[in-house]
Amino acid sequence: MSIFDELIDRTNTNSYKWDKYTDPNVIPAWVADMDFKAAPPILEALDKITRHGVFGYSHCPDELEEIVVERLRKRHHWEIKKEWIVWLPGLVPGIGLSIRTITKEGEGVLMGTPVYHPFMLETTAANRALIKVPLVLEHNRWTYDFEALEGAITPETKLFLLCNPHNPAGTVFTKEEQSRLFEICHRHGIVVCSDEIHCDLILDEHKSHFTMATLSPEAEQNTITLLAPSKTFNIAGLGCSFAVIPNDTIRTNFLKTKAGLMPMLSSYAFEAALAAYRDGAQWHEELLGYLRQNHDLLYREVSSMKGLHMVPLEATYLAWIDTRASGIASVAEQLEAAGVGISDGAQFDGAGFIRLNFACPRERLEEIIRRIKTVFDR
Repeated sequence: MSIFDELIDRTNTNSYKWDKYTDPNVIPAWVADMDFKAAPPILEALDKITRHGVFGYSHCPDELEEIVVERLRKRHHWEIKKEWIVWLPGLVPGIGLSIRTITKEGEGVLMGTPVYHPFMLETTAANRALIKVPLVLEHNRWTYDFEALEGAITPETKLFLLCNPHNPAGTVFTKEEQSRLFEICHRHGIVVCSDEIHCDLILDEHKSHFTMATLSPEAEQNTITLLAPSKTFNIAGLGCSFAVIPNDTIRTNFLKTKAGLMPMLSSYAFEAALAAYRDGAQWHEELLGYLRQNHDLLYREVSSMKGLHMVPLEATYLAWIDTRASGIASVAEQLEAAGVGISDGAQFDGAGFIRLNFACPRERLEEIIRRIKTVFDR
């Protein structure tokens, strides 16, 4: 038995994930929220704060910033300075702040789609021009169509939103792919905001995460890198993320844009992040092993179903499944009727696809697969 095999009842806990469906028989497999308990060191840190009993305003512990600097040096081969770090109450606010910092109303924000839907929502909410270029499937992995990307650039395009590892396509973009992407952006005077929140969830053991900012001094000065322990350690609800912004002017403008709009982070958020990064390595290693087994099970079963196609993921716990060949209309509704709640690909600009979260106990995943089969193997 693995610690990740524990079936935890999340009903009646005000769970955004589990309270979505009025039918209690529907198993939620949609939002990026794992059904696993956080690592014991995180639980101990949170318990210590609770027992202390005072919940006043907090600032980032010095140890956490030191650990972030060391973590990026070891895992990303990136030497950063503490002052480059800007703490945020979530990664989506970081996307919105990046858009508002780099661009003016009416200017263009470029991205490849399908993509994490807040990329599009935050762009339109800020009254910026949304420029979408479809990803292409090459050698059984999703990547950018670089010629199409460059062809979509206008004189008003000022920002590129990169999702790496990619949500929902599961791609870990190589150094070569990112070099080509940055060269295009830099030549056109475009800053890159790189969302790397899934960088510690690499499933393909032959792949490794590469941070665009480490390409060159020019790349470092023209990127905003967004990171967080939230997805890796299942603490998204605590609200702790950060941006790394080496460029002094961009960082100053980012902080001005942030001022008065974002709440301070709680002691729970900071201490959970500290415990995760400092003491969560063993839990993280066991998690990756479990997710890889879940991925392989799901991939094998989906590949055997009529009308479905799934590209093996290089990272994340979010399967991106093509249902177009099934001929089934309203797939999300059909699956919900069968007792499985998924994310409809249309919200990611991927109509005909579904995104399925397999970060759950294996027994639950096996039941999800059984129910999916009742829809696609009729």
